Amino acid sequence: MTNWIYPLGTAADGKWDVSIGTSDSSLTVNGWEHTGLKVATLTAGADVVLPAAAEERIVVPLNGSFTVTVDGTGYGLNGRASVFAGPTDVLYSGTERSITISSADGGRVAVATAPARASYPTRLVTAAETPVELRGAGNCSRQVHNFGTPAALEADRFIVCEVLTPAGNWSSYPPHKHDEEKDGETHLEEIYYFETRVAAGSAAPANADAIGYQRVYASDERPIDVSAEVRTGDVVLVPYGWHGPAMAAPGYDLYYLNVMAGPGPVREWLISDDPHHGWVRQSWDGQEIDPRLPFGG
Repeated sequence: MTNWIYPLGTAADGKWDVSIGTSDSSLTVNGWEHTGLKVATLTAGADVVLPAAAEERIVVPLNGSFTVTVDGTGYGLNGRASVFAGPTDVLYSGTERSITISSADGGRVAVATAPARASYPTRLVTAAETPVELRGAGNCSRQVHNFGTPAALEADRFIVCEVLTPAGNWSSYPPHKHDEEKDGETHLEEIYYFETRVAAGSAAPANADAIGYQRVYASDERPIDVSAEVRTGDVVLVPYGWHGPAMAAPGYDLYYLNVMAGPGPVREWLISDDPHHGWVRQSWDGQEIDPRLPFGG
């Protein structure tokens, strides 16, 4: 059976902490075609290079600030202290463009990718321009940074966003899927890249182990059954099936970067809820957004 869970270190390649599904990835995942992710931790003054390829890319600082050089033109990305400190500048590169990512002070950076045919202009999306959405309510409250969604970014194939979930809350809920091209649904692969931390104000000991959980299960005859404990640097792939919840364990905040793309004709996130659980959305009516949100606000 294909492995859909990659704990930190198991998808490393050279300078990259994570390299899955990209044009230069040495890791092969059976049946994985439409999305890719790279993550690197750079020391001060170090860089990583991505050669030109038929894939579009978006560079997302996780912590620290970066300079991204695209075919000889440099773009400064004002980053952040951590993924929980609010939005960051990101850079979309389009296709067939070489990229060099460097950091004067060091930091950790992600690059979301998708094979693409149409080429769109390189674009810097600043933190101030990033649409911030507070989704759900009560203990299903979460914060979404929609810098790479169709409404915010002109691109060919992928949909990219990041989600922050306060300790004890459920995200990616109710469980849903996007694995068919049909009315009201689009076929999209999805990557979850996770980071966790001890929640602010917690009286946690020094050896606290910040964890979250991710669930994926079958929506048809194709087998998949994931109940994964996740920590900073872990990746879960969702090729198909119902997915959710992504659970922030009590005491620990949860972050994930989502990368989605698929073979369909429309770049749009259209989902179907698991009919056993979709009713939960109506239960949010009249509930308040979790007062711990927004992070970094």
